[in-house]
Amino acid sequence: MIRDGSKTFYTASLLLPQRVCDAARSLYAFCRVADDLVDRSVDSRAAVDQLMARLDRIYRGQPENQPADRAFADVAARFAIPREIPEALIEGFAWDAAGRRYQSVDDLHGYAVRVAGTVGAMMSLIMQVRSPYAIARACDLGIAMQLTNIARDVGEDARNGRLYLPLDWMAEAGLDAGRFIADPQPSPGLSIILKRLLDGADALYARSLSGIAMLPPGCRPSIHAARVLYAEIGRAVERNGCDSVSRRAVVSSRRKLSLLGQAITACMRAAPQTGQPALPEAQFLVDAVALAGTPIHPPRTLDERAQWLTDLFTRLEKQRP
Repeated sequence: MIRDGSKTFYTASLLLPQRVCDAARSLYAFCRVADDLVDRSVDSRAAVDQLMARLDRIYRGQPENQPADRAFADVAARFAIPREIPEALIEGFAWDAAGRRYQSVDDLHGYAVRVAGTVGAMMSLIMQVRSPYAIARACDLGIAMQLTNIARDVGEDARNGRLYLPLDWMAEAGLDAGRFIADPQPSPGLSIILKRLLDGADALYARSLSGIAMLPPGCRPSIHAARVLYAEIGRAVERNGCDSVSRRAVVSSRRKLSLLGQAITACMRAAPQTGQPALPEAQFLVDAVALAGTPIHPPRTLDERAQWLTDLFTRLEKQRP
């Protein structure tokens, strides 16, 4: 499913430690199943209600007899993924199905944090990094990737009746949203909008670096790879003159291999924390993680086992009458 659904994500996942890779693929599978269920349904509201019911069962520890549901139930329990995160993801899918449009770039960030920032936050949790700062940076990375996707797919989306560009940016560029949807064409105004979108994505890619530095060393190459691979899609859009209507941005396999090498090298460089808060649109995810329970993951090293035993005895002592 991941190999066919997202070649970039699949390539980056190959660099993850196996235990994290398995959880990441379980996470991806549920997200893909949820997206497809809403996207392909003739009654999107009913599909969203069905997904919420499935989520109820997952968080009760009684998932439906579906491979993706069973796998995600295990991951959600082991890594204490708060329900608010997958709920927000499903809400983003519902916005898609309803054909929602976004007046400002802040409104667009609200959409991007639901369909992509949520995935970044959950990825951070399965890598066992839960600090508010790290979750904020994970959301930055997810939002940046979604903005890149929007810039790349603007023509294809319009031909399918969808529009994600900020309407106020379109008005400033002299573009009418209805006419663009009816007959998408490249134009100088559209190029300016896509360049603004990619500049915003680049700023968020840069913000994400200090969060990646907080991940376990074995996880950093994969997340760096995802960052540079998606950012390179933006460069390909720019090389096409920011024409994503008549041309599709493609990153060659040779270029991807080169970028993977850069990602590994980037892991060796320090990235100090900048102190930047979460985007306002992502703060609810940071808050949800802060209020979540304790992950249930098996200790691996001797030090972790010793700490686990100490914590266990402490909990047992507190429970004594």
